[in-house]
Amino acid sequence: MLPAAGVPFVAHQLARAKAAGIDHVVLATSYRAETFSDYFGDGSDLGLELEYVTEHVPLGTGGGLRNVADRLRSDHVVVFNGDILDGHDIAGQLKRHADADAAVTLYLTRVTDPRAFGCVVVDDRERVVEFREKDPNPPTDLINAGCYVFRREVLSTAIPSGEVVSVERQTFPALLGSGALVQAFVEDAYWLDLGTPAAFVRGSCDLVLGTIGSPALPGPTGPFLQLPGAVVDPTAVLSAGTTVGADAVVGPGARVEGSVLFDGARVGPDAVVDRSVVGRGAVVGAGAVLVDVVIGDGARIGAGVELRAGARVFPGAELADGAIRFSSDRS
Repeated sequence: MLPAAGVPFVAHQLARAKAAGIDHVVLATSYRAETFSDYFGDGSDLGLELEYVTEHVPLGTGGGLRNVADRLRSDHVVVFNGDILDGHDIAGQLKRHADADAAVTLYLTRVTDPRAFGCVVVDDRERVVEFREKDPNPPTDLINAGCYVFRREVLSTAIPSGEVVSVERQTFPALLGSGALVQAFVEDAYWLDLGTPAAFVRGSCDLVLGTIGSPALPGPTGPFLQLPGAVVDPTAVLSAGTTVGADAVVGPGARVEGSVLFDGARVGPDAVVDRSVVGRGAVVGAGAVLVDVVIGDGARIGAGVELRAGARVFPGAELADGAIRFSSDRS
């Protein structure tokens, strides 16, 4: 639900699902589940029918799918990971799945360093022959990119009900072991795992810039996105896909580059915000410098403060004027 390019990230996924011809979506929720239903309601504003199923006890990536199986209607079910931004051909993946009559079809992409992901070995017909989750010595650069198409009955028969199950570590290897057809859909489209603050900022900026398209973007693509009620001084410079949230303020002479300012944030005169997140209602003082940092909701960064290299300021915290500096004092 973090706002990426002005709307909750999952709104981009729902819009892409709608564009691919999907009209019924079940959101498998857990922590603060009400934030989803309060925002999206029944989905009619998106042209979708939304249902919500809450895991009161975490069931893992496979158990969570089994937990919603009785709400699914189609013979073929598309599963999205909630933290992946990608531009692959969902309709093409569905067609590959149907043409192969597969039990499950995995969207795969290539990455430079696959060690942090599930590596997938395929044969010359792009059938999956091996699945290795986070292998320190990966045999391939093809990884599980986080979008699956399941034959619906497989969810009910291959995943036990009410148990904690990992679809990556248990379900996929078990299907392969049973001889079931696990098909691959390999595509070199835009793909980004938003699991870190830096990746989240990059994804939001790429959406604003139009590097990856989204029907949910609440404005035109360009160097920055300014939401309703935001006030940007004419002498401020916004660039690299920055989002300025609703009712946020950017003061004179400020420079905000490749960053996300949440609703109500305030950036003071001559401040610099680069590749950073400034939380809802947070204040950045005059002349402050933020580079690759995250400022929590309601925090106050004093004038002249300099924060760099992954610094995190927790919600509501306050840093006095000039309290922290990273640069050398030499002239």
